[in-house]
Amino acid sequence: MLQFPIWKTTLILLAVLSGLLFAAPNMVDEETLEGNWPSWLPNDQMVLGLDLQGGSHLLVQVERPSLVQDRLITLRGDVRQALLGQRADGTRAERIGYTGLAISGERVQFRLRDLNDADAARQALQDILQPQSTALLTGLPVTEVTLDASGGLFRLNLTDQGIDQRMASAVEQSIEVVRRRIDELGTTEPTIQRQGLDRILVQVPGFDEPQRLKALLAQTAKLEFRLVDLSMTPAEAAAGRPPAGSSLLEGYTEFEPPAIVEDRPIVTGEDLVDAQPSFAHQTGEPVVTFRFNTNGARKFGRATQENVGRPFAIVLDDKVVSAPTIQEPILGGSGQISGQFSAETANDLAILLRAGALPADLTVVEERTVGPGLGQDSIEAGFWAAVVGAILVVVFMILVYGNFGIIANIALTANIALIIGVLSLIGATLTLPGIAGIVLTVGMAVDANVLIFERVREELRAGRTPLKAIDAGYSRALGTILDANITTFIAAAILFSLGSGPVRGFAVTLAIGILTTVFSAFTFSRFMVVKGIVDRRPKTISLRWIIDLVPDLTKFNFMNHRRWSFPLSAFMIIASLGLFAVNGLNLGIDFKGGTLVEIKTTNGPADIGAIRSTLSGLNLGDVEVQEFGAPDDILIRVQKQEGGEDAQQEAVSKVRAALGSDNIEYRRVEVVGPRVSGELAQAGAIAVIAALMAVLVYIWFRFEWHFALGAVFATVHDVVLTIGLFALLQLDFNLSTIAAVLTIVGYSLNDTVVVYDRIRENLRKFKRRAISEVLDLAINETLSRTTLTSVTTLLALLSLYILGGEVIRSFTFAMIWGVVIGTYSSIFIAAPFLIFMRLRPGQMDANRSDDKDEKETEEKVSV
Repeated sequence: MLQFPIWKTTLILLAVLSGLLFAAPNMVDEETLEGNWPSWLPNDQMVLGLDLQGGSHLLVQVERPSLVQDRLITLRGDVRQALLGQRADGTRAERIGYTGLAISGERVQFRLRDLNDADAARQALQDILQPQSTALLTGLPVTEVTLDASGGLFRLNLTDQGIDQRMASAVEQSIEVVRRRIDELGTTEPTIQRQGLDRILVQVPGFDEPQRLKALLAQTAKLEFRLVDLSMTPAEAAAGRPPAGSSLLEGYTEFEPPAIVEDRPIVTGEDLVDAQPSFAHQTGEPVVTFRFNTNGARKFGRATQENVGRPFAIVLDDKVVSAPTIQEPILGGSGQISGQFSAETANDLAILLRAGALPADLTVVEERTVGPGLGQDSIEAGFWAAVVGAILVVVFMILVYGNFGIIANIALTANIALIIGVLSLIGATLTLPGIAGIVLTVGMAVDANVLIFERVREELRAGRTPLKAIDAGYSRALGTILDANITTFIAAAILFSLGSGPVRGFAVTLAIGILTTVFSAFTFSRFMVVKGIVDRRPKTISLRWIIDLVPDLTKFNFMNHRRWSFPLSAFMIIASLGLFAVNGLNLGIDFKGGTLVEIKTTNGPADIGAIRSTLSGLNLGDVEVQEFGAPDDILIRVQKQEGGEDAQQEAVSKVRAALGSDNIEYRRVEVVGPRVSGELAQAGAIAVIAALMAVLVYIWFRFEWHFALGAVFATVHDVVLTIGLFALLQLDFNLSTIAAVLTIVGYSLNDTVVVYDRIRENLRKFKRRAISEVLDLAINETLSRTTLTSVTTLLALLSLYILGGEVIRSFTFAMIWGVVIGTYSSIFIAAPFLIFMRLRPGQMDANRSDDKDEKETEEKVSV
């Protein structure tokens, strides 16, 4: 263990050097990186999340009903053409008399005039009934339409398999259309990816115009050119019914009057080649010029040639953009669209037309927008929180362990460099909770070193030489380090798989931090101890310097305290459940839906009363207005609106319109619809339960079933008390809180596993002692480690709580509470629980003992 051959030394130093090199680009600005940075060095920087650099996050859903309705309309037209004798190959067949052709539910139905035409009707519909597409995974044909004929009534039904296949295709097509639209905005590195079966995640860094972005995504952009029906006026059609084969459509803007247009289009946007914003030569007003392909130019030219003097309508998403009169045939395949546009709206319309039409409607189910000002503030707050936390931990470790503390700090520096280097290498996104994960790692990474150093101190007290004590300390601490970190890693993995957005960023950072911690705190730290201390063959070593928080040999009778700790915990659990039942949790918009707007007044402290008065007249229900940190920083919460996702979007539009933009900076806007909020609440509960179950299985496998139940009982104890605290103080309970709860699960298990590992060791060593004595001994032996780890973690978290900013304050508060309650439960709940489970020393495996381990260790040590 204390020998490092050349190949092992080389690999360790290469790993650390690689971490430093990959982290280095993050220490310089982009100009230096692009101009003066050596080309042979890594040049990838960490990707900052939207909460750090600002930008817009939208989760949109492809609407299945819209897709089904469009498919039914197309199917109805195909049935009409088939019954009229028009075949797909252009030939004509005998017409079949029918009546009542209509859409009913998810089917198209009609009735034959003559029952003798039933066989002919079936034959005419064969092309429609044939499989039209192929399943992506199986390669088998998919039947989209089935026929149910009874007497003269024919029903053509859309199959679930066919709709699912159309839906999958529509999502893929929508992703490409959305990508083209956003690329046209000129933004840098947008993220557009599928999420689930029918949703698309859109993240646009640095783009703080969510209203414009939503307008681009919300429009289907289905462009059609149709002839205007002049047989009656729009007023007559509104009072009665439009002529058969025509529809009354409203204007695209308030300036364009409604018009009656024929349902059959002359030409559609599918034949469009290009569309560009421009200005009319005569008036100078913004217009959109367009150009058709050869097929579209031919159809458009023939239609305008045949209808000179008649108006035609340019229809976008079933609204009339303009309805000019055809003065002369338009044979060149190009033209322009005018309609009281501004330069920006003309540009956006051109973007929509160039990108193509969406196959179905998109609905914004979740919106999160962060202004650049808040992002910069978050970066500065997170940076200083990390710096102060790191300094506190570094100073503390030196005060406690002296030279060994310096080694631990060098390993900690290498650990942070490795985290940043890995994040840069894999292109992971660093979010504000991700910074919290790094700060937490700074505190928890010391735990492995503390475990090792305290083990070495025990071996020195047992009379071993310095070299044997160091070797035994590292050897025996390894199993505990792995067990403790694997349990936390399980919680991080589940958080990543079930979380979303910033929560996943926190999980990624925490998981990477766990892996780099095991390497830096064990392998790299051992390497430095060997090269800096062991190779000099010292006769004595000291692992204490100025501060001695816990005496070397404490003899507290912890098990006697179970007489009050169990009743106290039972009371707190009952009180927490009672508070949860009576007060409930102050659920954030992540779980109950609604709108959150954070604003900053630029002309001094905000007038909360005036803002509340302004918003109370919008008829939005419960509207909360409160100071958020500084007097000029205001947080506005609007309750979930009735009417689904569109109603939530309308609410945020009303708030923006009422507050205006004068002297107000919109720092953050979050809108969560009812569909997403219900899913997030369910996913959060599943994440906590899944983490507990996964850890239960792991501890059961590594220890005994008594230990597994004890660890889960102590963890449930910590989770319930955390929920009770949030119910008592009515703190905001949101997605970040779930991340904090899962972190508490990981930390509590980490602490409990360390104690359990020593209990298991002592149970094998002292088979004749009473269980209470064995438990007391184990807790006393690990008390210094427990205290030191808790203090270092709290130092890092307190700096984050004080300096990290208001956005993650409740998140950090939950973790501080988790450290305190986790330390308490590992000593006063988890260990005494083993007595309750009637665990006895004789139940442990008798084949292993510390005496055997000591003998093997002595044989391996090279003096």
